[in-house]
Parts: sequence; C-alpha cells; structure tokens
Amino acid sequence: MLPYEEMTPPERELWNACPEGRLVDLRVGTPDEDDPAEGAGWGPERTLRAAVVTALARGANAAPPGAVTALRVAGARITGQLDLAEAEIGHLLRFEGCWFEEAPNLFGAATRTIGIVGCQVPGMNASLASIEGTLDLKRSILNGRLSLLRARIAGELQMGGAVLSDPDGWALFAGGLVMEGGVFCRHEFTAHGGIRLLGAHLPGGLFMEGARLDNPDGPVLLADNAVAQTLVFSEGFTAAGTVQLRGAQISDQLTFDGASLNGADVALDCSRMQAGELHFTPAVPPSGAVDLRGAHVSVLHDGEESWPDVVRLQGFGYASIQSEDGLRGYGVARRIAWVRREPGYAPQPYEQLASWYRQVGHEDDARKVLLAKQRHRRSTLHPAGRVWGRVLDAMVGYGYRPWLAGVWIVALAVLGTVVFGHQAPIRVQAGQGPPFNALVYTLDLLIPFGGLGQRTTWYWAEGSSAQWLSYALIAAGWLLTTAVVAGVTRSLNKS
Repeated sequence: MLPYEEMTPPERELWNACPEGRLVDLRVGTPDEDDPAEGAGWGPERTLRAAVVTALARGANAAPPGAVTALRVAGARITGQLDLAEAEIGHLLRFEGCWFEEAPNLFGAATRTIGIVGCQVPGMNASLASIEGTLDLKRSILNGRLSLLRARIAGELQMGGAVLSDPDGWALFAGGLVMEGGVFCRHEFTAHGGIRLLGAHLPGGLFMEGARLDNPDGPVLLADNAVAQTLVFSEGFTAAGTVQLRGAQISDQLTFDGASLNGADVALDCSRMQAGELHFTPAVPPSGAVDLRGAHVSVLHDGEESWPDVVRLQGFGYASIQSEDGLRGYGVARRIAWVRREPGYAPQPYEQLASWYRQVGHEDDARKVLLAKQRHRRSTLHPAGRVWGRVLDAMVGYGYRPWLAGVWIVALAVLGTVVFGHQAPIRVQAGQGPPFNALVYTLDLLIPFGGLGQRTTWYWAEGSSAQWLSYALIAAGWLLTTAVVAGVTRSLNKS
C-alpha cells in the first residue's frame, strides 16, 4: 500500500472520504468530457491508482465510531488492476462513470453490494465470489468476459442497458451461478458473444425484455439444466443465434412474447425442458427450427404465426393449449398442420394432440387427428402397405370413420339392385327356393357369412355382365369386412 504522503490529491480525497462513506465525484460536469469511453485520456486530477482503491476496499482506513464505511467514487480513471481476489469486504463498493485500465478481479471474494454503473471496463472476474447484496452493472460497457462462475449473489444482478462484449467466446460466463434475487437484463441490454448460465439457479427469474444478443459462432444463451422461476424474453428481445434451454426447469412461465429468434439452424432448443407455462408468441416466426423434444409444459400459449417450418415435437407433452387467435386457433386442421412440422413421421405428437382434444370434449377432432396420423404413417410404408392403407382409408377411414362402410354397402346395394333388376336370372333347381329379389340377392352377395337364400337359388348366364358384377360384389363384401375388422381393431388398440 502506498504511504499517504505519496498519494495524489484525488487519492487522498478518496482516502479521507471512504471511512465516512462520502462520494468522491471527479466529474467535470460536461457530458462529452465525462464519457467513460474517453476515460483513457483523463488527466492526473481524475486518476486513481488501483493499489489505493484496493487497499481501501480491503479496509485499510477504518471508519470512526458511528460512521458507515463505503467506497463511492464517480468519474475516475483507475489505473492498474483492482485486485480483490479472496478479499473479505464488509462495506459498499460503488463506481459510477469510471474508466478501468484492467479487469477487476473479485475471484472468491466475499463482499456486500458492488456497483459498477455506467463504467468502461475490460471485463471482470467474480468467479466463486459471494456477494451479500446486489451486483449492479447497469449501463456499463464490459469489453471482455464477465465471469460469475459458481458465484453466489444474495440480492439482484442488475445489468439493464449494459453492453457485454467477448465476440470470440462467452460475454457472460456464469455456469453454476446461484442467485437469490432476480437477474435483470432489460432496457437494451446487449451481449456480443454467448451468455452461459449452465446449471444456474435463478429463483428470482431472468428478465430480458428488449435485450439484444448475438453470437454467430454458438448459442447466444446457454442455460441447460438451469432452475428458474421465470424466464422472460419479450418486448423486442432479439437473438442472433440459438437460445438453448435443454433440461431447464421453470416453475412458472417461459415467455417469448414479441421476441425475434434468428438462429440459423436451430433458433430455440427447449428439449427436455419442464415449464409451467410456455408463451410462444414471437413477433415473427423464428428463422430456424424450434426443438421441443421431450419437453413438458402445463399450458402452451401460441398464435397462428408463431411457429417456423420445422418444429421438433417428438415427446412434447402439454396439459392445455391456449391460442392467441380465439376459436380458430383451436381448429383441428391448423393443429394437424402444426404437428406435420415435425420432420419425418412421429406418432407421439398426433397422440398427444388427440389426447388434448379428448380432454376438452372434442371427440370428433381427436378422431380426425388419429386419422391424419395413419395417413402420415402410410407415406413411410412399402408400396403394398400404402395400397392397403388407401383401401382402409377409403373404406372405413382406418376405423375412425366406420360409417363409410355403411355408405359403401348402400352404394353397392343400389348398384346391384338396379343392374340385377333389369336382367333375368336362372333358377338352380326348378320350383325350389324363394322368388328372386334383386335387393336381397345383392345383400346376400355382400354378406360373407350366413346367407339369405338368394345366392344359392339363382345364378346368371355364363359371361354375362350380371355374373361379373356378382363376383365383384362378393369380393367387395369380403374386402369391406376385412377393412372394418382391421380398421376398428386398430382404432380400439390405439385408443
């Protein structure tokens, strides 16, 4: 530590003010001259050596009885490194509108509230720090990594209007961060480089309304396995890269209301996530895919223009859907089109949607969804399977439209009655059997089992059109019966 006699006037002023918590304001009152971006050119009258500031932060000048120590300085140029690694600091540290020559080091420090507000800082290392208060970085520009790896903050992390820049890596490196208050990145917070919150505990929530994130070489936000109450990416939130929330657990809501998600390949990865409510109503559809595989939410809120062309839905579960588009948002055709955004064929998204329709009492819509599932599945079969699938679809709608079998029977009965009624059949044995009835004869041909006495009593001249029609009706009867049994069995098994 420097002797008092070797300190400069601003350093002595700070030395004397710190024990009583007085603010040392070195600003000149002119916005251009007080801009921290120009701090490298400030003169000695505004310069503080980091060694002096470090000594005061570590308690070098004790407070007189009854005073409350606080280190509060504004408009200073701080040269050297503010080295508070492993320090135990029992008072407030606040820097406002300052310029730092080197990145402050708070690795493993135990402190109270720290404010670095509206400052120009070449990054900061507060890994493993324990802050019994708030870390306030509002409006500061950090041209280097902000590291909060496994740090603990009892209060809030305030970064509204801040700019974090580390384009070649992680602008915020905070894996394992433990918060007791909220993380606030509002009011045009900007990050050039990724934000890493892997396994972070955020019981007070993460709020990024209006934030702008860009990381062309990786995810803009990586919060895999994070535990949070609320995650808010809304009101103009913009992400130029992937937002990745794999395995995150969100007890309340995750919202993208009015957001812009611009990941090139995958815009949003929420695979294996669990959330109370998912509000997915971005300003425009994401430019990349949305991955919800294995995720579970209680309530899904969406809109007609919410989703991109590719939505991975395999294993996605939800208890309720709330549409921003009113009644038309629940239309079965629209929901089936949503499920079809899953690449390839996957049965679970159809079954989940059908289950929800049943839950709300729309049994007919549930059957339409399951019919759409079978039609989609048909496209994956070999040629013979596709042909048989089309037969089942046409005859009984894969068992979900059994009334179609009745339509076919009526149509074929009318055809047979008309054709057979205008031709003269031949009795098998003269004087035996019931008189000929074209309708009953047709039904006798269509019913494979039992008999109505017509088919065994009457026959047609060899090679006649009536003979060929009778053969066709027998084949149609067997085909209808097989289709009904196969379709209804499938329907019951899948239901």
